[in-house]
Amino acid sequence: QVQLVESGGGLVQPGDSLRLSCAVSGGIQSSYTVAWFRQAPGQEREFVGVIRSRSSGGRIYYGDSVKGRFSLSRDNAKGTVDLQMNSLNPEDTAVYYCAVGSGVILSSVAQERAYSSWGQGTQVIVSS
Repeated sequence: QVQLVESGGGLVQPGDSLRLSCAVSGGIQSSYTVAWFRQAPGQEREFVGVIRSRSSGGRIYYGDSVKGRFSLSRDNAKGTVDLQMNSLNPEDTAVYYCAVGSGVILSSVAQERAYSSWGQGTQVIVSS
């Protein structure tokens, strides 16, 4: 079982930036697709973004609500996937989770069920 640990959450003001990191135990294998999801209080978990596996080309996709403000990057040497979040607003307040899956097909990248391993989450609060 892959272990995932998220870090970097906190309390920020609207308009601020924050960078989250997801550390993948054993490193990011070429078959791993790594995604970020978030869940606000009382809401369903929402897809934020994904870096597809190197074996599938490694392309990056984002959810509509964060496109243009958030960006993903992968550091294979460190075994981490970072989520850079800019222009944060109160609607971005949520617990952010990273997830890993193998053999994730393109049509499933935004679906929770495609991922077999999840981190414990890190809280992001955007408030003035």
